[in-house]
Order: sequence, then structure tokens, then C-alpha cells
Amino acid sequence: MEFIQNELNEIKELLLKLNTQQKEFFTIEEASEYLSISKSALYKKTKAKEIAFYQPGGKKIYFKREDIDNWILKGQVESTDSTSLEIEEYLTRNLKS
Repeated sequence: MEFIQNELNEIKELLLKLNTQQKEFFTIEEASEYLSISKSALYKKTKAKEIAFYQPGGKKIYFKREDIDNWILKGQVESTDSTSLEIEEYLTRNLKS
């Protein structure tokens, strides 16, 4: 019986994650789970205005999934290969003799 209960709990958790992945707007709890950071860390990012959020009525905070995804993409760190290529292209363009 315990095995069946564990399986049901696992299925329930997977269904909740799937539901979260399909939502357009997240609560603070859902957004922190989506980003795999604590709610506290997410609150700090909203306070510092590092991440876009919505606060209708001035109380509860919501996040648009697209905004979160864009915020993640803005944090891209270039690889050393792409940086070297950019330097070579720059030098080729600007050091024509």
C-alpha cells in the first residue's frame, strides 16, 4: 500500500509541474520553483527590480513566463570561443591598412 501511495504522490507532483509549465502567469511560489531559487531570493530580485513582475492591486506578485524566460536569456555568458571570434572580426574590420 505504501508503494502505491508513493507512486500516486510522484504522479501528482509530475502533473503539478506539467501544469506550471503550461501557465502564462506564475505566482511567487511557481516562479521560484520554475527558476529553482528560493522565494526569498526572488523577492530580493523584485525589490531590486532585476526581474519584471506584476502586482495588480498592490499585494500579490505575479510573473509572466515570457518575462522570466527573457530574463534568463539576458544573463547569457559568452564562451571564450565566441569572444575570440568577435575579437578577430573586430580587428579584421578596423585594422585595414
